[in-house]
Amino acid sequence: MIARIVSMALMTALLLPSKALAGDPVLDWIKIMNDTVLAAATTPLVTSRNTGLVGAAIFDAVNGIEKRYDPLIVDKYTGTHASARAGAIEAAHTMLVALYPASKAGLDAKRDASIAAISSGPGADSAREIAAGSDYGAQVANAIFTARSTDGFAPAPPSFRGFEADGVWRPTTPGPAGYGAGPQFATMTPWVLIRASQFRIAPPNALTSAQYAADYDETRRDGSSTGTDTAKQNVATFWNGNTSLFWNRIALDVLGNRSLSLVETAHVFGLLNLAMADAAIACWDSKYRYQLWRPVTAVNLSVPAGSLYGSADPTWKQFLPVTPAHPEYPSGHSTVSGAAARVLSVIFGDNTGFSIDSETMPGTLKQFSAFSDALHEIHNARVWGGIHWRTACLRGSQLGEDVANWVIANAMK
Repeated sequence: MIARIVSMALMTALLLPSKALAGDPVLDWIKIMNDTVLAAATTPLVTSRNTGLVGAAIFDAVNGIEKRYDPLIVDKYTGTHASARAGAIEAAHTMLVALYPASKAGLDAKRDASIAAISSGPGADSAREIAAGSDYGAQVANAIFTARSTDGFAPAPPSFRGFEADGVWRPTTPGPAGYGAGPQFATMTPWVLIRASQFRIAPPNALTSAQYAADYDETRRDGSSTGTDTAKQNVATFWNGNTSLFWNRIALDVLGNRSLSLVETAHVFGLLNLAMADAAIACWDSKYRYQLWRPVTAVNLSVPAGSLYGSADPTWKQFLPVTPAHPEYPSGHSTVSGAAARVLSVIFGDNTGFSIDSETMPGTLKQFSAFSDALHEIHNARVWGGIHWRTACLRGSQLGEDVANWVIANAMK
């Protein structure tokens, strides 16, 4: 049923012109969201929740006024003569201030500049329209923030330390930092999914299996800190950033060459960010269900039957400087990226070209001709960084795709 609905969505997809639309406040505020999250050094996991909140607020505010799609949480606007552009600006501003109160002064200034930009020149919105749109945008953001305040994100549960047994995750860093990150995400209320475990993946490969041995050998060889393959290490470094922000920037680059209406743009970012938010929740459900150990623990302690290596290596370190502090299976980056790639492929087609930069390799710009090509490189990056097995990346992306299909079929239709 989901596949049929998604196919229908493909058949009835928007016809997207190829000329850029300047001054779109949705695009402007997605960029501001990106900069705000990076400035605050928000973790990728928490970012998946925050970008979901911003994307939802922008969508419901714009769509509530334009009335093109089904609303997500907030009832559509019932007044008259409201500016949807002002609604987008104030919804994003209000949500970001709620999430990043220390950034309020800067966000206020950006909000004022955005309102000024739509208040003058050809096609300017009237003061009355702007006031009505701003009021509604703030109302939407506050309603969504309140609704999601009981999603299970806070308060955080007791710290998770794992335990020492073959194949089981345990802290990879000493001291207080050695706790499992974000265990509450495993049981958080999703945005669109019925439950976090709805698409839970199969258990990881048995430690005695040939596939586990193959995964082990690949990561031990290609993901070592003593490796000499600079090209592979550069790929690992490039993608070792904030997952949800990567895909928001990818969407910004794609939309920069298209002329979508304001509500269509809000719809793209709504679907994208909610699919990624629910994918993160679904991923953490599987992570804390299976609690598989990280490569650094496995290589330091044991060698699977069938491996090319004869003994464990207690000195082995992964190439990336830090192993993420949560169970290995599945890969969070791959799961969230799988959801994002699926959403963008449904809307634009997989064979869509784009450029993407990285906060971990400033000045480097990569170009891709398909979303699936970037996704494949992300899988390689996590293996070549020494922090994942290949299976965790492949199955994670499939989980993300399943989540995205569900979101597309059941939200913002």
